[in-house]
Amino acid sequence: MARDVIDEHVISSRDELVGWFEAGSKPNGPFRVGTEHEKIPFFQIDDRPVPYGGRGDCACGIGSLLESLRAAQGWEPIEDEGVLIGLFDPVGGGAISLEPGGQFELSGAPFDNTHETAAELDAHFAALAPAAESCGIGFLDLGMSPVWRRAETPVMPKQRYDIMARYMPKVGSLGLDMMFRTSTVQTNIDFASEADMVEKLRLGLSLQPLITALFANSPFTDGKPNGFLSMRSQIWTDTDAARTGMLPFAFQPGMGFEAYVDYALDVPLYFVKRGDIYHDVAGASFRDLLAGKLAALPGERATISDWANHLSTIFPEVRLKRYIEMRGADVGPKSHILALTAFCAGLFYDAQASAAAWDLVKHWTDEDRSAVRLSVPREGLAAKAAGVSLLDLARKILPMIREGLERRGRLDEAGRSEAIYLAPLEEIAASGENLASKRLALYKSDWRGDIKRVFVDCVY
Repeated sequence: MARDVIDEHVISSRDELVGWFEAGSKPNGPFRVGTEHEKIPFFQIDDRPVPYGGRGDCACGIGSLLESLRAAQGWEPIEDEGVLIGLFDPVGGGAISLEPGGQFELSGAPFDNTHETAAELDAHFAALAPAAESCGIGFLDLGMSPVWRRAETPVMPKQRYDIMARYMPKVGSLGLDMMFRTSTVQTNIDFASEADMVEKLRLGLSLQPLITALFANSPFTDGKPNGFLSMRSQIWTDTDAARTGMLPFAFQPGMGFEAYVDYALDVPLYFVKRGDIYHDVAGASFRDLLAGKLAALPGERATISDWANHLSTIFPEVRLKRYIEMRGADVGPKSHILALTAFCAGLFYDAQASAAAWDLVKHWTDEDRSAVRLSVPREGLAAKAAGVSLLDLARKILPMIREGLERRGRLDEAGRSEAIYLAPLEEIAASGENLASKRLALYKSDWRGDIKRVFVDCVY
């Protein structure tokens, strides 16, 4: 999340929270797609991580990189206690933010189609390249930091991350790895109504393991293969059970905004922000804040800002805000970032593709979905749900999505539909090898076990 929401309206009832979600519905459209991606920076001179303020032999760091981009793009600053920690475009709606370990994130604006997302991505990298070059910084296109230990990873100066870092070890063994060492790409989609939200949420949750398998790209940790194709996905299984997972309640009768509100209310708080200060209330109940009974902040009542910020600290495989976030993919090269955008546009915004895909997975049980979610980090496309491999599922669903994109008819200047962006996924489905598999093969062959080759072959 690039910027905390600022809305000091005091919430008077649970019904207001339900209404907040309802207000996100777009019964008459337009439906947009927005794509967010993170990338891990490194110093090109020695392949080491990049601290916020630089280091002894190099004054450049993440902070100076942000300053260079601010000067080049004219975007507005996002600050935390007077420290520059992000930028936002007051015209286009995009933003740049920092993840806890310095992962550099572009939160893209919502667009009509993948061609527009591609143009945004090109503009981002065109602006970033000279700024990064002047600082001697490169960026990995992997879903997890492949070499540095967690203790070697720098910490960004953001109050909310300090609170999270103190709390994470209390609720899971891998939460700090999630914060400081992983890198993801996600696509955000709109819904027309509560019923439409439920249909999209269920389809998204069912197919999220397939997305994880197709985009798996985090097979290295601490300088060697880690035994997984998506270690980033595995890390989420032991981060914080209260705020992660496959949301089995979403498949129960009566699912709707109220059910998600009740789920979110039961997820413990991390912080409450008042003014510029983040108050550490980790583990406390939002219900208490709603009632003005939060022990750490007596008398304080929940605001819309508190609610929106709280929702940003919940991390299920598919997350509901005033739009739906598909969160299960490792980041990869630019072509893979755009492939996720196209995948989601074709899947969710073409009724025929959505219905055909749902027919393939609607019989899955909670146990089926849980089992494939747990097996996919290690097995990738070989993982099975209800006896069907994800590879077989990919080979059935990708043609449906291609046809959906063709029907959508969003054409570029050359008259091509968004289906052109599916090529990397179609290649993976044809070969059965995702990026992780290919890079593990390189590690054993061309790289001859030299993990440092990631800083040459796995960069933007």
